[in-house]
Amino acid sequence: MSILDILKISASGLKAQRIRMEVIATNLANIQTTRTDEGGPYAKKEVIFTTTDVSEADGFGRMFSEKIEGVKVEEIVNSKKHFEKSYDPGHPDADQEGYVTTPNVNLMEEMADMISATRAYEANINVVNTTKEMFLKTLEIGK
Repeated sequence: MSILDILKISASGLKAQRIRMEVIATNLANIQTTRTDEGGPYAKKEVIFTTTDVSEADGFGRMFSEKIEGVKVEEIVNSKKHFEKSYDPGHPDADQEGYVTTPNVNLMEEMADMISATRAYEANINVVNTTKEMFLKTLEIGK
């Protein structure tokens, strides 16, 4: 594994966690949205990650090299979690019985996901910085 492979892996993690943070921000921004263009309340979005090959070896050499995997966002999907209903007959989106269907976004879950994404992002930054320091130390040895 080369230093560039390490940086590519960390870069893929940084990009994936940035997208995850954008999705979390969207969920938090729409936590009270009861009406969307599609009809009904806002549906929470979830990020699906998958591995991706980042090794530089190509052709025949790739068969013998160690498989190096980063991460990428496979897709962003609507959560299957059920929507909540609250009794508010005065709300413009209330049904005939006075219940309003609210988004399936939970503030505490989103905050926990945000902290997790932030920590993963910081960990990838630390890998980049440590790799850079190791590379510079290696160059110093050659002097």
